[in-house]
Amino acid sequence: MASGRTLLLTALRFDIDNLRHLATACDMVGDISRFIHVLQRERGASTIYLASKGKQFATRRTEFMACSQQAEALMRTRLEALCEKPRPEAGARLLRRIATVWMALDDLPRLREAIDARELTPDGATRAFNDVIGGLLAIVFEAADTAADPDITRALVAIFHLMQGKELAGQERACGAFGFTYGRFDEPHRTLFERLTQDQNRCFDTFLEFAGANARESWHQSLCKQTLTYIETLRASAHRGERARSDSDARMSETWYALATQRIDGLKQVEDTAILELAALCHVKIEAAQRAFDEAHTPRVRAQPAPCEQLLALGEASALGDLTISALASPLSRSLIELTHAQSSRLQGLSDELENTRKALRERKLIERAKGLIMAHQSMSEEQAYRFLRKTSMDQSKSMASMAQSILDLSSMLSRPTP
Repeated sequence: MASGRTLLLTALRFDIDNLRHLATACDMVGDISRFIHVLQRERGASTIYLASKGKQFATRRTEFMACSQQAEALMRTRLEALCEKPRPEAGARLLRRIATVWMALDDLPRLREAIDARELTPDGATRAFNDVIGGLLAIVFEAADTAADPDITRALVAIFHLMQGKELAGQERACGAFGFTYGRFDEPHRTLFERLTQDQNRCFDTFLEFAGANARESWHQSLCKQTLTYIETLRASAHRGERARSDSDARMSETWYALATQRIDGLKQVEDTAILELAALCHVKIEAAQRAFDEAHTPRVRAQPAPCEQLLALGEASALGDLTISALASPLSRSLIELTHAQSSRLQGLSDELENTRKALRERKLIERAKGLIMAHQSMSEEQAYRFLRKTSMDQSKSMASMAQSILDLSSMLSRPTP
């Protein structure tokens, strides 16, 4: 049977391997972030290109498309490396996510050809890009949901919600480009425009709750107040359903796109800071795990007495109990015991923190599923469903997660066939 030292070293080696694999996954998040950013630009340009019947953004769309293809190639390389040695506890789910995205990426050339030929509506093209980006965000969420270190999990949760909020900002840019290019917002697009604004705020609130100090500071510094003021002015005009003058339609859509792009570029700076902070955190964690391994592998042992002195000491021992006490008091035993206790305390603390973070993720999933049921059965928008769920939970003195679980349980009971 393996000794305690061997088992401890094996556990520490697993810690290091898991952290290194997690660091690779975090590097992948950076590549996905860069690809999504350029894909969002291509989506916005494609929307204006189609809405203007090919008269606007043709050149810029071609430039953005080239950037997207370059970023895609780098990201595919990273995904391939990650798939070579997936972790058993998360490998199947992660591989399914990557497989779905891979097939969507293979369809991108056909999507671009259809946009070239103007065979798609602006909304149709936007939905196609949304599906690809949604799949990429799902990979990031999977990385956050399976991370085994609470600090890294929190950082990943923050990055996921920032990326999701930024994606909603990109959809808002595309929706606004559509409406301002046409010169008006019909009721469905005006409703969508308002909902995208509200959903962004919820994502950014969650980001700030989980983000590290550097990412929060970047958030407050990178977003230009003047740009946000101009965006709010245009949002207000869209919400009122005002129609632009025909001679200013093109200029209005260009202005909206430029302002929305400045804001999204600012969000990208925050995203880059958060990802760098995550990479540094992974590096620190790996170094700490390596130090723990080295200390366990080469414990500090004080100089032992000469052999004759050991024999004399043994002769003076009155009983076997004295030998046992001496063995337990030896430097080697003390180092092992202290290290084992420290490792146990550290693992317990990590487990508690990780469970709290994963609980927040599970509750978020419950609330999203319950919102979907409410939207389907009550003909509500996502914002209305969220408010309904929040009010109902307050009226019944329950948490939103508990209320969401009750709704899901009730739905499951009602959907069962009557015996």
